[in-house]
Amino acid sequence: MGKHKIEKIEEFSDILQSNKKFILIKHSLTCPISKAAFDEYEQFVSENEDIPTFYLYVQEARPLSNYIAETFSIKHESPQALLFEDGKVTWDTSHRNITKESLRNAGV
Repeated sequence: MGKHKIEKIEEFSDILQSNKKFILIKHSLTCPISKAAFDEYEQFVSENEDIPTFYLYVQEARPLSNYIAETFSIKHESPQALLFEDGKVTWDTSHRNITKESLRNAGV
């Protein structure tokens, strides 16, 4: 599975319909805290390649990022990790709390 970059609401909608459970990372290209969180995410992916994960760059996918925040009533943060199960957000965390351990313990 690995990680897959998404940018459009349509892509996200397809992912939501075709994956029972997945992780989504919102990443800012200009924030050092986000860079550290994304590094942790990449370590998690390398050790858990069977888990579907997706990421977006907030600067390149602002409409999608806003859509997710509004649709699921989750305050937008960056960086942010979200676990989706059966079409709902069941776990989220942000900033320095995004570690490979927190992602592993999220219940994926």
